[in-house]
Amino acid sequence: MKRYIGKIFALAFIATLFLAGCTDTFEEVNTDPDRAKDAPATNVLAYVLRYHSSTFYDPWNDMNEPSTYGGHIAKIQYIDEARYTFRPTVVENKWYYGYIQLNNINEIKKKAEADDAKNLLGVAKVLEAYIYQIMTDTWRDIPFTEAIKMADGILLPKYDKQEDIYPALLAILAEANTLLGSGSNDQLGDGDLLFNGEVMNWRKFANSLRLRIAMRMSGVNSGLAKSTVEAILGNPGANPIMTSNDDNAFFWWPGVNPYEEPWFVDSKGRDDHGMSDLLINHLKNLNDPRLPVYAMPAAADGEYRGFTIGASAQPNISTISRIGERFRKDPAGFSPFMRYAEVMFHIAEAAHKGYSVGMTAEAAYNKAVEASLLENGLGASDVTAYLNGAAKYNNTLEQIYLQEWIAMFKQGMEVWSLYRRTGVPTNHYIAPGTTYTGHNSPPFRYPYPQNELTLNEANAKSFADQVKDDFWGVKMWWDTRSGVQ
Repeated sequence: MKRYIGKIFALAFIATLFLAGCTDTFEEVNTDPDRAKDAPATNVLAYVLRYHSSTFYDPWNDMNEPSTYGGHIAKIQYIDEARYTFRPTVVENKWYYGYIQLNNINEIKKKAEADDAKNLLGVAKVLEAYIYQIMTDTWRDIPFTEAIKMADGILLPKYDKQEDIYPALLAILAEANTLLGSGSNDQLGDGDLLFNGEVMNWRKFANSLRLRIAMRMSGVNSGLAKSTVEAILGNPGANPIMTSNDDNAFFWWPGVNPYEEPWFVDSKGRDDHGMSDLLINHLKNLNDPRLPVYAMPAAADGEYRGFTIGASAQPNISTISRIGERFRKDPAGFSPFMRYAEVMFHIAEAAHKGYSVGMTAEAAYNKAVEASLLENGLGASDVTAYLNGAAKYNNTLEQIYLQEWIAMFKQGMEVWSLYRRTGVPTNHYIAPGTTYTGHNSPPFRYPYPQNELTLNEANAKSFADQVKDDFWGVKMWWDTRSGVQ
């Protein structure tokens, strides 16, 4: 543990955010003698992984909004975010955090290309696609082809449509898989805090992300989705995917200050979050063995009880279940980038839609549910009882989606995206305490940052004009729900 803590501290300490001065004229004045001029690529990789985990999986960018919009968590104190009363600085920060990560990934790419380090370049491309996927799923249309191009003189990048970004992300991940499978002997170094230098795990992550993106667009570009899925699953040797929970892309925190898991850090001084009634009721109705893992019983009476997301009335918080210890009370806990269970749910959905995936939808569904239960510390007998009981396969997409929704706990963005794409769970609702009127669905998107509208208005305005009431208007490209507004 001490060795790992020392490693993450040393790597993060000398990683850089920006690698540029102001002007040639003032180069000498603008040089900080205490700042690293050229951090090794592995250090920048460590910085990106740690920075992403600490900013995109923290209370601000996961618990408060995506996890409430997606229906997993309810705020029980300081409820504004669950009612869609957002803080502009939080929106600004998420945009900033995303492009800071992409800027650093671009530095890794340049170093890898200069050194012909194909493994490192492949890893950078996986992370690039992964971050862009989150960014476009947050705002829809964003700077993409002209982003991170200051060196080329592009200070005000144009916006790209999500329908153009998604296929481009599939291409980036395919390139990453090829690079990672090239047999290059370059080492990722100590900065690979996600997979400890195991190139095969990065390949599996790349192809699993391809499945995620393909299935998300399956309702709007079924041809590309189907061909992508079938190409991956038709040749697993060339396109390996996650095959067990050992392949989960989890960032594990050292567990010693300042490297403690963000939900745990929040719990040390805050008690703002509880379980939603939506998730608790689904778990109880299914007699789901994950209930005592996901949630703690209410202090008042030992019952498992959620709270209405964004309700106007303050609850008696002693009657509300808090988030379970595995997810909230472990300083050495994890930030989940992607799970094996999610991969199997994508395969189950693809099989149900008639894609050739090498197994039946039922077999893939059973593997997905099993993976989720085992990941949460449950045993084989629990899996058998659950799959023979309330979770027995019923050959419907709604069941596949609902079980995926349950399994994705602590992945607020993916839960929110799953709901926006599928409308499952069907009993999800708009926050009753919101001041926004005329809407019947939780938010479609985030507002654009005000800085973009001020500094990049010429490129941002036409896209911002499509947003209504901050959170609604034009839906995600892949959101095919009807009757929502």
